[in-house]
Amino acid sequence: MIVDDQTLDRVRRGRFLIDGEWVEPGARATFDIVTPSDETVFATVPFATAADIESAVAAARRAFDHGPWPHLSHRERGAFLLKLADAIDAKSAIFSRIWSSEVGGLIGHAGYMTLSATALLRDYARLAGDFPFVERHTPTAGGTVGMLIHEPVGVVAAIIPWNAPLLMLAAKLGPALLAGCTAVVKMSPEAPLEAVLLGEIAMELGLPPGVLNILMADRAESELLVRNEGVDKVSFTGSSAVGQRVASICGGRMARATLELGGKSAAVVLDDSPLDLVVDAIAPQVSMLGMQFCSALSRVIVTRDRHDALLEGIASAMGKVRVGDPFDPASEMGPMSMKRQLDRVEDYIASGKADGLTLATGGARPPGLNRGFYIEPTLFGDVPNSARIAREEIFGPVICVIPARDEEEAIAFANDSDFGLNSSVFTADTDRAMQVARRMRAGTVGHNAFRSDFGIAFGGYKRSGIGREGGRLGLMPYLESKTVIMDEEPSSVLA
Repeated sequence: MIVDDQTLDRVRRGRFLIDGEWVEPGARATFDIVTPSDETVFATVPFATAADIESAVAAARRAFDHGPWPHLSHRERGAFLLKLADAIDAKSAIFSRIWSSEVGGLIGHAGYMTLSATALLRDYARLAGDFPFVERHTPTAGGTVGMLIHEPVGVVAAIIPWNAPLLMLAAKLGPALLAGCTAVVKMSPEAPLEAVLLGEIAMELGLPPGVLNILMADRAESELLVRNEGVDKVSFTGSSAVGQRVASICGGRMARATLELGGKSAAVVLDDSPLDLVVDAIAPQVSMLGMQFCSALSRVIVTRDRHDALLEGIASAMGKVRVGDPFDPASEMGPMSMKRQLDRVEDYIASGKADGLTLATGGARPPGLNRGFYIEPTLFGDVPNSARIAREEIFGPVICVIPARDEEEAIAFANDSDFGLNSSVFTADTDRAMQVARRMRAGTVGHNAFRSDFGIAFGGYKRSGIGREGGRLGLMPYLESKTVIMDEEPSSVLA
């Protein structure tokens, strides 16, 4: 993998993109991005001030109210998304290097993250021709011609998490740009540099000034962005606790909001499912960023009589996972993305031990890895569904196997959660799988595997969020719907 070092060095300066110009950091607080595999400093980036937030919102507001972008056709904006996807693919090696350096993901998985992001951009580009931005209806209360017109919602604040920055950028910017919105992107200071590189690409492709603004900020300044009256919609991905705060602020000023939040997803194993199939689906999750993703199947629910055999199988597979340097092709799991995340995982492991739960494998720092934020893949068995480690999102490589009396109790345990993001049902009977899937209170239900699909829709029930990302449902929150009733057919309708 050949990386353009000159481009990488420039991106690592961590500038802001505001109104089409790259703003160099001035006399302000900075943040060190620490490489999680060896604890060295990968880059130092600035925190945005309140003035930076205000400048970025003002630029996006001007670009929406007076700029050309909202007035282009959807096909023109879709064509830009295709060019953006192609350009990102061309720089996949740099995006991969940044992702693994910032968050510790395996370099072998980094290319997949880039491809997933560009596939999502292309999906939205296709909607430029497929989505009915102007719908014809027969008026029911007078008039001759009725139209339902879907128009851009306005200025979007996109708040991006640290674990999968490029994918989340695509999930938010794809529909926002296609709709005709302008955006202020607020990156996590731990992982902002993929956005900086994307911003460079967008400017090279001729995106008008102010359509895309990028900065990194801490929580206080991020809240200023959410509160800013110039922002019409907030799209937030992050923890449920912060999401509740975002929702309360948006509700106070009637701003639109899409919230993709936490999860504590369940895999329900029915009595006819081969246990080796379950093992092969559950154990490999730890390889993907150490299960630092919200849709991880971290609760495995199985009947009591099959619990011990399944626990033994998953423990054996997880115990063989090679933890090490994410840039080493032999590694199968890298470190936690930051020290505070390692501390969080270790605290939950201690909680499980204190509760007297069966520690089947893991629970400690891997031997020989004395530097970096490493932890072993960890499996607990005989876990009550009421245990802390079964109810709270850990965001790390800790899996609970929960025994249930029968299928009914297994489904009840799966639904007895504050979250409802993802789930799976394991059974050889497709009809039975569908019956259980319809009873699961989760935004996605997979069959015999971990699954999620941004091409259809991704999002959750309950405290896992509001709204969906991906597909047509992911585009709708970036549109306002306007009813127009005419006495006769107009000669044209701007779409």
